[in-house]
Amino acid sequence: MKIFKTLLPILLLMCCLTGYAQNKHEQIKALKVSYFTTELNLTTDEAAKFWPVYNAYDEKQFKLRHDVMRGLIKKIDEVGLDKMSDKEAEGYLNKLQAADKELFNLKAKLVEDLKPIIGSAKIMKLKKAEEDFKQKLLEQYKDKKKD
Repeated sequence: MKIFKTLLPILLLMCCLTGYAQNKHEQIKALKVSYFTTELNLTTDEAAKFWPVYNAYDEKQFKLRHDVMRGLIKKIDEVGLDKMSDKEAEGYLNKLQAADKELFNLKAKLVEDLKPIIGSAKIMKLKKAEEDFKQKLLEQYKDKKKD
């Protein structure tokens, strides 16, 4: 059973990353749900309360990273770091720091919202599962680029 628990998420990850049915973000989201559910061993009641909270967090942090932060980086690239005045750089730096602060606050809120639902031990498992999942995605991406 332990081998199945370990291999299932990896196999799902490999299969879904090569699939064509959904866009990449939706594929990754589906894999994340499967992986986290397995790793956290959520009860039915916990899962019913956990996923709406986590999905709301995940959507907000995705938008913050991809819309706000990526947008700022794109603007910085367009202006060019070498051509940027100190005043312009300070403005961009302030915006990036504000986005970082918002992301930090979002993560802190997630922990506070999840404590009564799954408890601290499973929150720690979640943090580990998030890091492990990112690592597996990066490994898959690197392997795919080699081919």
